[in-house]
Amino acid sequence: MIEDKDFITSRDVPGPTKENIRAILLYKSTVTNEDSVVDIGCGSGGITIEFAQRAKNVISIDKNPEAIKITGKNLEKFNLKDKVDLIENDAVSALKKLDKIDIAIVGGSSNDLEEILEEIDKKLNPKGRILITSILLDTKIEAINALKKLGYKPKIVEVNISNGRILDRGVMMFSENPIGIISSKKDNND
Repeated sequence: MIEDKDFITSRDVPGPTKENIRAILLYKSTVTNEDSVVDIGCGSGGITIEFAQRAKNVISIDKNPEAIKITGKNLEKFNLKDKVDLIENDAVSALKKLDKIDIAIVGGSSNDLEEILEEIDKKLNPKGRILITSILLDTKIEAINALKKLGYKPKIVEVNISNGRILDRGVMMFSENPIGIISSKKDNND
């Protein structure tokens, strides 16, 4: 795993997704070197980078040109540029142009989550996996309802992580934002 501090970041671009969350996403996705992955709302590229190290290829989508620029810089830094296609576009338009995918990760949806999930469903291979990360409670509910409407059986976990800082007189814990991770599989046998 790459440490958060090792990523190139920008004040204008979210991320990277925290290291512990990236680790959980990798685990829940069961990614292999034969998988094609789509990262929607790539931000600074934390998820893109981790999946590019393990998957056959990654398509990284963001409508923010600065996010695509920062993700590109991180791909260069970690020597993964050849494994990732960067697409500067809204997710729905970009997804319509893609072929089949094995894993879809949605980290940013710009109020288009239901339509994004509908497009993902059309492109997802049998046994394909969908992972959605969310801080907002409303997005968690929307994701679950949209997946159920598409015939999936979603699961959700709420992850609360605190990191310790060692001080002279003890350990002080600093918490990160709680993150919901909604996951489901195409075969509906979750």
